[in-house]
Amino acid sequence: MTATARAMERSVVWSAILVETFEGMNAQPRGLILPASHIPHTNMEQLVAGLQQFAERFGGVGMAVIAFLDSSFVSMPNVNDLLIVWQTIEHPTRWWYYAGMTTVGSVVGSMVIYWIGRRSGEAFLLKRFKPQRIDRVRGVFQRYGLWAILAVAIIPPPAPYKIFVLLAGVGGVGPGAFALAVTIGRGVRYGLEGWLARVYGQAAAAFLRDNLTIVSVWAVGGLAVAASVFVVWRRRRSA
Repeated sequence: MTATARAMERSVVWSAILVETFEGMNAQPRGLILPASHIPHTNMEQLVAGLQQFAERFGGVGMAVIAFLDSSFVSMPNVNDLLIVWQTIEHPTRWWYYAGMTTVGSVVGSMVIYWIGRRSGEAFLLKRFKPQRIDRVRGVFQRYGLWAILAVAIIPPPAPYKIFVLLAGVGGVGPGAFALAVTIGRGVRYGLEGWLARVYGQAAAAFLRDNLTIVSVWAVGGLAVAASVFVVWRRRRSA
């Protein structure tokens, strides 16, 4: 099998991850986080406006704090993505800084949830998610491992990110490998958004608002192909 064929085969595997990940992803955890969907619409608008002011005042540090909260205990779907685009439009040359600081905050917040899962075990997971939901995600996780973590770190809500993070902790995934997967996934997602906002400005904001999931899926596919080609290249050099 040629390198190109292997790369395409890996892309098919990633597509399977995406399909399995999106199935039934509207289920919400019980008692672990505060989903933004439970906030009334007018209050949600006020929250987003307040976070935008906070990010404008404190810059990248503020965005890291918001990303930390979003990835740990307070879910704010797509707020980080919006903030990166908004801040980059206002300060185009800082797109890499905003994307990087948001990535750092998200990784640290994810590590908090990871350690909760690692120390609390299966009982903690069962208290907050339905058993069938856990079994579905565990099946994907056992089949694809850290590739699944990387994929859901790229895909925006309603992808079931936090249950994968908890399951990684419960399953004993090494903290270094977990942090690396989240860093790559979040870095690709936020970096791509920042770059698009830097290049296309308001047009990027409108495009991402309507097509964020599609862009993320293409990013996952592109990353899968690149990773496959790299693996094949390394094997050929070692042969």
